[in-house]
Amino acid sequence: MIHIEKIDAKNVWDVIDLKLKREQKHFVASNKTSIIQAYTAIGTACSAFPFAVYNDKKVVGFLMVCYNEGAFYEIYGEVPPSALVNNYSICRIMIDKKYQGRGYGRATMQAALDFIKTWPCGVAEYCEISYEPENKAAKNLYASFGFVENGEMDCDEVVAVLKL
Repeated sequence: MIHIEKIDAKNVWDVIDLKLKREQKHFVASNKTSIIQAYTAIGTACSAFPFAVYNDKKVVGFLMVCYNEGAFYEIYGEVPPSALVNNYSICRIMIDKKYQGRGYGRATMQAALDFIKTWPCGVAEYCEISYEPENKAAKNLYASFGFVENGEMDCDEVVAVLKL
């Protein structure tokens, strides 16, 4: 049974130790980097929610949901994709290489959307996700949940949105 739990002192090192397949490493930032980004969001207009993904009691993945991720771009004087302003985003989703191909990615996406629909930062119109154009598995997974490319790019990544 897949479920998510907040990153804390008990699970942070298990999440940091998760690994991707070699050919996937350029698709997503490291979990360590992502956790640092989540905690640097404290005190900004962006809210970040980092989670450990569990299969029963075993950490098998990492998930990070954000609200108003566009605020990070403003810190650096950059213009964010419009979908990142006052909307939710699934910033990171990864399943350890040992646990891929078991449906955990799909279950994690559902857990992310279920969390978002609790409206932890208030109601929003969209949920955004972005991915490398050559990551066909991610594109297909996200499309199966109703995410549609909106024509924007987030650096080198395609932006897709889901109407909430």
